[in-house]
Amino acid sequence: MRRSYGVGEALLDAWAVVLPIDCSGCGRPDRALCPACRAALRPAVHCTERRGVPVWSALDYTGAVRQVIAAYKDGGRTDAVGVLSASLRSAVVAALAAVPEAAGSGGPGIHLVTVPSSRRAWRQRGFHPVDLLLGRGGLAPTRVLRAVRETSDQVGLDSTERGANREGSLVAGRRLDGFRALVVDDILTTGATVLEARRAILEAGGDVVGVATLAETRRRHAVTDRSSETR
Repeated sequence: MRRSYGVGEALLDAWAVVLPIDCSGCGRPDRALCPACRAALRPAVHCTERRGVPVWSALDYTGAVRQVIAAYKDGGRTDAVGVLSASLRSAVVAALAAVPEAAGSGGPGIHLVTVPSSRRAWRQRGFHPVDLLLGRGGLAPTRVLRAVRETSDQVGLDSTERGANREGSLVAGRRLDGFRALVVDDILTTGATVLEARRAILEAGGDVVGVATLAETRRRHAVTDRSSETR
C-alpha cells in the first residue's frame, strides 16, 4: 500500500535530505523527534515533595525523556525546545494553580526564579537551558540568584553528597523582602539544587511558594497529587 504523506511530512523529508538528522530520543533517522518519542514527552504533571516543599514535575526522567533532555542540555539539540518548553510550562501552570491567590492566571506577584548555570556549563552550552525553555513557552524568568562558588557535577553523587555539594553555593543579588518566588529547574532528583535556591531566597527575605521542574526521577519518591489538566 502506498504511504500517504501530508504537507508537513513532505517538508520534513525534504529537509532531511538537505540536513540529515536523527531523533534525539531514539536515534531514528530523518526526524528531530520521532512520533513515539514526541508522545513520550507529553506532560503528565504530578506533585511530590522534597523536605516538605511541593514540587510539580511534568515528566518522568527515564527512557526517551532522559535521552531527549540530555541531548538538549549537553548535545546542542535545541530542536527539541518547542516540545520541552510546553511540558515545563504545564508544570509551572500546575504549581501556580496550587497557590490559591495565584488563581491559575500566571501568578501576579509570583516570580519564576531559575538556578543560574555554572561558568563551566555556560562555556560548554552557550545558553541557559531552563531560561530558554521558559522564554519559548512565553514565560519570563526573574534572575535574582547568583553562584558564589563552583559546584561539582551532581551525577554519581548520593543524596548526602548532593546536598553538601550545593550547600551555600547560591545567594540573592539583593534583598527580597516581599518577593514571592516559584523556583523552576530542569531535572529533580534529591532536590538539593532547588532546595539550595529556596534557602538563598528565604535568607534574603523572600518567600518560595513551591517548585516546578521539567522532569523528575521518581524512584524513591511517591506522587502526592496529579494535575487534572494532563493525562
